[in-house]
Amino acid sequence: MRFSVDAHAIGCHLTGNEVYIRNLLHEFARLDRTSDFIAYVSKPGAHLQVPKSVQTSYVSGNPFRRLGLDLPMRLRYDKPDLLHVQYTGPLACSVPLVVSVHDVSYLEHPQYFTRFRSRQLRFTVKRTVEAAARILTPSEFSRRAILRNYKLDERKVVVVPNAVSSSFRPVERESAAAVVEEKFGISGPFVLTVGDLQPRKNHLGLLHAFEETLRQHPHLPHRLVFVGKETWYSKELHRAVMRSNVAGRVHFTGFVEDSDLLQFYGACDLFVFPSFYEGFGLPILEAMACGRAVACSSATAMPEVANAAGILFDPYSVPEMARAIGDVLLDEEMRVRLERLGSNRAASFTWERAAQRTLDVYYEVAGVGKPVPAMKLRASSST
Repeated sequence: MRFSVDAHAIGCHLTGNEVYIRNLLHEFARLDRTSDFIAYVSKPGAHLQVPKSVQTSYVSGNPFRRLGLDLPMRLRYDKPDLLHVQYTGPLACSVPLVVSVHDVSYLEHPQYFTRFRSRQLRFTVKRTVEAAARILTPSEFSRRAILRNYKLDERKVVVVPNAVSSSFRPVERESAAAVVEEKFGISGPFVLTVGDLQPRKNHLGLLHAFEETLRQHPHLPHRLVFVGKETWYSKELHRAVMRSNVAGRVHFTGFVEDSDLLQFYGACDLFVFPSFYEGFGLPILEAMACGRAVACSSATAMPEVANAAGILFDPYSVPEMARAIGDVLLDEEMRVRLERLGSNRAASFTWERAAQRTLDVYYEVAGVGKPVPAMKLRASSST
C-alpha cells in the first residue's frame, strides 16, 4: 500500500497540528514496514523531522498554491491509495480522502477567529468533510460537535485520541528551573500555561485569576509564565498585563521548541489550562507526563482528557479559577497526589495506539481490511 500525508505543518510552529502529524509519521514508520508512506512538506529542512523510511516531497507553503495546484499534481504523479489531511483537502483530489478535524470552534465560536479565517474554514472544511471517506477526531466531544454541525453519516466520524510524546517525561524540578533561569531569565517558582496567544485560550481570564490569587495570598512568591506563539491577539493581552497589579511577575516566552518546553513543564509548580474550547487539550497530557499537577477548564473536551487526574474549574469564573490555583499551590499533599494521578493518566495515551488506530482506518478506506502491524503494540490501558 502507498499512503500519502499532507505534512506541511511540520516546521511551521503550528503547535498541535504539527505535533499530531509528526508523531503519527514516526509511529507509521515503526508500526507498518510493508507500506510506503509519502509526506508532503513545505518548510526547508522539514524532511529532517520525518523518518528516513518516509518519502518526502515538497509542496508550496502558500495554501492557495498547495491546495489548488501542488497537491493535485503530486497525487496524480504518486498515485497513493489515499491522502490524509488536517481540516482542508486539495481542490481536486484523485484519491480517497481521510481528514482530521480536531475541533469545530470556527463554527461554534467564530469570535475567536479573524473574520477571514472563520469564513475560510467554514467553506473549506465543509467541502473537505463532505468529500472525505473518513473523518478522524480526537474526542467524543468533537465527534458530537462535528455531527451536530455537518450532515454526515455518523459512521464516517471516528474518534482517535491524541497522545503525548515520549519526549515529555519527569525531570528533576531544580535542574529544570536552572535551565529556565539561565536560558529565559525566569527565576523562582511559577505557574505555567502553554498555548498560542489567542482569545479562546482564555489567557486573560488566567491573568485575572492569578492576580486574585496573589491578592488573597500575598505571601506566595510565584510568577505566571505564558509559553506560546504571539498572534494577532497578543497586543491586547500584553496591554492587560501592563494594566494589572502583577505586571512584574508575568513572563511571555513566545514559541519554544519541545526540548525547552520540557524544562518549563519540569520547573513549574502548577500547570493551568484555562481554555474556553478545545477538541482535545494536548498540553494537559504533556504536563501530566512530566509529573506536574494540572488545573484545567471543565469545558468541552478537557474533562475527557484530564478525567479525575486534574482539578477542574469553570473557565468563565475568575474566582473559581483563582481558588483552584491557590488550593494546589498551598496544599502540598494535594499537589503530590495530582502529580501521581496525572502521570498514570498520561501513560494511557500513546502515539503508538493513535497511529495503529489511524492505520486501521487507512486500510479500511483503501479496501483491503485491517493491517498486520510490524510490531506488537505494547500493553496499555484503553482511553
